[in-house]
Amino acid sequence: MSTAPTRVHLRYADDWFEVCERARLTPGRGIAALLPDGRQAALFLDREGRAYAIDNRDPFTGAAVLSRGLLGSQAGRPFVASPLLKQRFDLETGRCLDDDEVAVQTHPVRIA
Repeated sequence: MSTAPTRVHLRYADDWFEVCERARLTPGRGIAALLPDGRQAALFLDREGRAYAIDNRDPFTGAAVLSRGLLGSQAGRPFVASPLLKQRFDLETGRCLDDDEVAVQTHPVRIA
C-alpha cells in the first residue's frame, strides 16, 4: 500500500489551492509560488516545520525576491529579511519590523 505525498496548500480568496509537495520545501529556505491572479507568494518552512506564506514582492524595491530572503527571529517572532535592502518582514503578520508603515500580505498555509 502506497501513501500519497504530503501537499502544501495556500488559501486564496475563499478556497485552498495546491502549491507543491511538502518534500519540495527545505527548512530555512523559501520558494516562490504563483497565485491564481498572477501575483507571487513567498512560501517558507522554518526549522520547526511551521509553514508561512507572504507576498513575494518587496514593497521597497518592487522586485519579487522575498522568497530568496534569509529567515530569522526576533523576540520569538519569525521573519524574513529581504535579500536586497535587508528590511525584515514578520512572517505571521506581514508587518515590516524596520518601518511600521509598511507591510506585505500574508497567506494561510495548510500542509495535508
